[in-house]
Amino acid sequence: MVTLFSGFSWYAGLVDLPWWGYLLTGFVLTHITIVSVTVFLHRHQAHRALDLHPVISHFFRFWLWLTTATVTREWVAVHRKHHAKCETPEDPHSPQTRGIQTVLWRGAELYRAEADKADTLAKFGHATPDDWLERNLYSRFSMLGIAIMLAVDYVLFGFYGVALWGVQMLWIPFWAAGVINGIGHWWGYRNYETPDTSRNISWLGFLIGGEELHNNHHAFASSARFSLRRWEFDLGWGYIRLMQALGLARVKKLAPLPQIVPGKERVDLDTVKAVIVARFHVMSDYAREVLWPVLRQSCRNGECRHGLRRTRRLLVRDPDTMDAQSRGLLESVLCRFADLRIAYQYRQQLQQVWGRSAASHEALLKALQDWCQQAEATGVRALQEFAQRLKGYSLQPV
Repeated sequence: MVTLFSGFSWYAGLVDLPWWGYLLTGFVLTHITIVSVTVFLHRHQAHRALDLHPVISHFFRFWLWLTTATVTREWVAVHRKHHAKCETPEDPHSPQTRGIQTVLWRGAELYRAEADKADTLAKFGHATPDDWLERNLYSRFSMLGIAIMLAVDYVLFGFYGVALWGVQMLWIPFWAAGVINGIGHWWGYRNYETPDTSRNISWLGFLIGGEELHNNHHAFASSARFSLRRWEFDLGWGYIRLMQALGLARVKKLAPLPQIVPGKERVDLDTVKAVIVARFHVMSDYAREVLWPVLRQSCRNGECRHGLRRTRRLLVRDPDTMDAQSRGLLESVLCRFADLRIAYQYRQQLQQVWGRSAASHEALLKALQDWCQQAEATGVRALQEFAQRLKGYSLQPV
């Protein structure tokens, strides 16, 4: 029988638990921490995707002070700079520039080095808490919180508590600073061809609360919800929905989901807005509805050569991110298969439509109308059908 609060012991503390009790306690403590990171620091503070009730907002801030010594302004500034400078030498923790081993095992060091830069905090750390508690306790004595947590863990659980504290201290540096910032830009699947190398690693959901859907987040950084496919599970979004039901949260932004207006026969400004705002959805649809069918048709016709299937990923990648060998492989395949070459060229042209950021609405409308008209004249059936369907894209509920 478990005896709780059976009297303090210098080696066992106040609380006597079975072995599984310590594992459960460790999971609960670290789980609260990861929820605090993904809901408070990431979605609420860094991206302003939701508002939180002051009580729950301060609880998260207090808990992170106790368990991670995180200063909100520093974390937010480093993360915002990561988005602004992603995969460049100025990115605080890109495995593409610093190496996967460095980011995976020394991610916390990279974070600390960037957080110590005054210009990073000044440029990217705006609109974060600056009340009396922040100035006089949380920021000023950031290490005091984890010292208090060590004392509490020891008093409650003795030497087991010290071990639990160690797990708490390593949890965020490894899973967030190492795994998400490292593997999340190195290995996994991609729903959207963002200009960075972000990946989804969805099997980690219960450990890191939705942060594993990293490619989805980079595609729609200001969205409070990271899951965008039916099979994806965003635990952080589940907590947000619960807090929303309790009146503790208000969602401000979600990823735009384009609708298809049945029977629409012309491109208008609503179409242009939908295609530009939801461009990652559009390009994902293009790959699924045009590139892959044309590729499969080439294989059915006996035109498939060794290596063609391996070009599937190359077809949706930015050529600037490929090495010379990959570019050569893609070019050789496109030279051999005319329909695939046409489908690929029209994909590039469609991307150029929203690349004209300085163009007027009228110019963008004309560019998209021309693209649809020319795509329908190619004779490539999958491309023709997509051009017809594209006319129906809308952000308005159908």
